[in-house]
Amino acid sequence: MNNVQPVCVINGVGPGNGAAFARRFAAAGYRVALIARSADFCDSLAAEIGDSAHAYQCDIGDPTGVSETFARIREALGPVEVLLHNAGAGIWGDFESLELSAFEQSWRVNTLGLVAAARAVAPDMRRAGHGSIVVTGATASRRGAAKTAAFASAKGAQRNLTESLAKQLWPDGIHVSTIMIDGIVDLPRTRERLPDKPDTFFLDPDDVAETAYWLVQQPRSAWSFEVEARPFGESW
Repeated sequence: MNNVQPVCVINGVGPGNGAAFARRFAAAGYRVALIARSADFCDSLAAEIGDSAHAYQCDIGDPTGVSETFARIREALGPVEVLLHNAGAGIWGDFESLELSAFEQSWRVNTLGLVAAARAVAPDMRRAGHGSIVVTGATASRRGAAKTAAFASAKGAQRNLTESLAKQLWPDGIHVSTIMIDGIVDLPRTRERLPDKPDTFFLDPDDVAETAYWLVQQPRSAWSFEVEARPFGESW
């Protein structure tokens, strides 16, 4: 790492993985740009982290907004070295009960937003000859349940899109990878919903963030494309 602090952008910052990503990369010396549709949580997290964190309000499903926001980040902080696409749009329901607008929003956030963000950062990464794009995936991308018509289909498309990005960008020195989340992330709302589950049942967001940081640090001769994150005791 050189004397200039590298820049890490996190799309979809909430109290789980997004916040953990922000804290981990800030602790590693990155300037972190926190993006979320609602400003309140990002503002408070940026204040907690300190001078290296900057909050931006943006709907990742709006490609014009994404382009404008990344231009602001580049102007304020410099070229992006790491992009963590954590925005997920967890919209649940079967194909008959879902509002079509909600179905579309899931695809916009998971896929269209990823394309827009990757387009925004790839030119600088290509010029630098290095960079990382890490996508937070889900095992729903491999199977569709009745109530995951929007989420599973969008995550499946996202996984295929991420592989397409990897095959195009790896030769340019840009490491594209995905973390397949297989488990329940430890959040206040999930603890409320599952009060009888032990600590070992949940995925710790800080440990997921450590996986993301490990991916960013991997040597080029042994890059990983897809890693899975699940609690050690889960039956799979």
